[in-house]
Amino acid sequence: MTTVARKAGTGRGRLGDRLLHAYTWLIIVWLSTPIAVMILFGFNDRKSRSNTSWQGFTLEWYRRLFEIDGLTQALINSLLIAVAATVLTTVIGTLLGLALGRYRFRGRGISNFLIFTAISTPELVMGASLLSLFVSGNLQRGHATIVIAHVLFALAFVTVTVRARVVGLDPSLEEAARDLGASTWDTFRLVTLPAIMPGVVAGGLLAFALSIDDYVVTSFVNGSTSTFPLWIVGSVKVGIPPQVNVMGTLIFALGAALAIVNAVASRRKA
Repeated sequence: MTTVARKAGTGRGRLGDRLLHAYTWLIIVWLSTPIAVMILFGFNDRKSRSNTSWQGFTLEWYRRLFEIDGLTQALINSLLIAVAATVLTTVIGTLLGLALGRYRFRGRGISNFLIFTAISTPELVMGASLLSLFVSGNLQRGHATIVIAHVLFALAFVTVTVRARVVGLDPSLEEAARDLGASTWDTFRLVTLPAIMPGVVAGGLLAFALSIDDYVVTSFVNGSTSTFPLWIVGSVKVGIPPQVNVMGTLIFALGAALAIVNAVASRRKA
């Protein structure tokens, strides 16, 4: 009887594992379908203004990628803003994550609360509040205000990512370095920073992704500056050109390549 029950339990366990695997692959396919459609329609040989039905295969749009001046400038703006916001957010977020994960100080609990509040705040609320701040401060809206806004809403994500890495760091490694005569800066540079680097890189990639595809917050603080998402939304009424799909494909490929490199590097270090 015990053997039969054990076999029945094993069978149910295998069935549960198979259902879980099937469910996981179903979610992966569901999330990947829009990306696959975007990549596919970057090769669509459209004959009309709309790019919503398949009309043939062509590489023409890759050759004519920078033909639309407004779209090209919007992409350049998005890339420059994303790089600037990523650098600032990664530096500030790494220091914040290190402080919150390693040290105990007065106001630490409030700081953690504010970090998670920033994550849960709707973008509409954040965009409206930032607009009020810039207007009341008489700041001209443009590249600078967009970078400030992107740093503010991406900072919490980088901080949380780095903090999680710092919490799992073995403090005995730093103590050993100091016992061997390393200064505080040398200990951070040679021991702490390499140990938390996977979290720093992951946070930076997340900040870049959040910045380059943001629409809601950017639409409040952009002024006359057009970014890639803003240009796409503005072109919906007249028809989105295939170059948008091509640029989206290239951006996705860049992000995927960076993520793969980070994962491979982390695995080799492990």
